Amino acid sequence: MFYYFIAILIIVFDQLTKWLVIKHMELGESIPIIEGFLYFTSHRNRGAAWGILEGQMWFFYIITVIVIIGIIFYMQKSKDEGALFKWALSLMLGGAIGNFIDRVLRQEVVDFIHTYPFGYNFPIFNIADSSLVIGVALLIIHMFREEKKEKEKVNADSGTHGS
Repeated sequence: MFYYFIAILIIVFDQLTKWLVIKHMELGESIPIIEGFLYFTSHRNRGAAWGILEGQMWFFYIITVIVIIGIIFYMQKSKDEGALFKWALSLMLGGAIGNFIDRVLRQEVVDFIHTYPFGYNFPIFNIADSSLVIGVALLIIHMFREEKKEKEKVNADSGTHGS
């Protein structure tokens, strides 16, 4: 239940920040947070990351519903998994639902975090996007750790030593 609460917190924080951007910023307006590196820029995205598949809302609806069902299924099924796996799923669930709400209610996703890492103008994103990326990264780490544990177990069972 705790991990569903994390997902709900992400959804609330995501929707609150998007609401603040809509209410207090003009589209295209940019507020410097750290000059030359981080800005809040009011932006809308009718596609996925970097604007790909723009305007394909039904595709996003279907894919997102499938993803959300899959995440909930794994959250329910994997009660014995470690915290890293559960955190990954809760972050992914919160992020997926956060952007899904935008697509359903606004027919576009509200983005506002605008960074320039190493001078590169990175595409503008939001809290839900961040949550999804961090969740996927944690899931990958979990998978590598599980694979390593499995190799160690196989090596221990066979009497060999792995590197």
